[in-house]
Amino acid sequence: MPDEQMAHGSEEAARGAREAVHGAEEGSGPSRQTGDRPDPPPESRSEARSEARPDARSEWRPEARPPARPLDAIDRDLLRLLRADGRASIRSVAERVHVSRANAYARINRLLDDGVIRGFSARIDQERAGHGASAYITLKIVQNSWRSVREKLQELPGAAHMALVSGDFDVLLLVHTPDTRALRDLVLTRIQSFPEVLSTRTLLVFEETDLEPGP
Repeated sequence: MPDEQMAHGSEEAARGAREAVHGAEEGSGPSRQTGDRPDPPPESRSEARSEARPDARSEWRPEARPPARPLDAIDRDLLRLLRADGRASIRSVAERVHVSRANAYARINRLLDDGVIRGFSARIDQERAGHGASAYITLKIVQNSWRSVREKLQELPGAAHMALVSGDFDVLLLVHTPDTRALRDLVLTRIQSFPEVLSTRTLLVFEETDLEPGP
């Protein structure tokens, strides 16, 4: 009988030791309920983040503006005439579109208020104005940086036009400079110093022509 009691006590002690070890293992990490999925390996998590990461254009949103009122045939004729000659008088454009001066004046003001006409400017012969080297520059930029890049490009001397585009690059920039040396300095010293710019490519313009507005 003493031997049986000792054996029974030994079994209880062993069982208690096993339960203590099992409890220590469970307490060493976070508890997981039945049915929980195991965490994916680090590689899977990083791939999921990279697939969901937007490119440089994904965060761009057009500026909120009220919609422009619909244009009729007379509005489009006025736009064509003013694009051809921004200095044309109200009387001359009114006569050419066959409306009164008051009607033409009201229409032009409405086009200005709606943002259809953004302003009036002169068409310039860049070479005769001292710009001997013109180029289109393509830029690849880091994600979500279009607004800051746009502000910096607007301050560049000779920057004439820029656009956020789709395709193999993100930004298309047109510049006019006095010569190729100034163009090189603009690209290598100014544009490529922007931290948001990943790479650039320069396309020299050999000849350019402003298209006249159609009839």
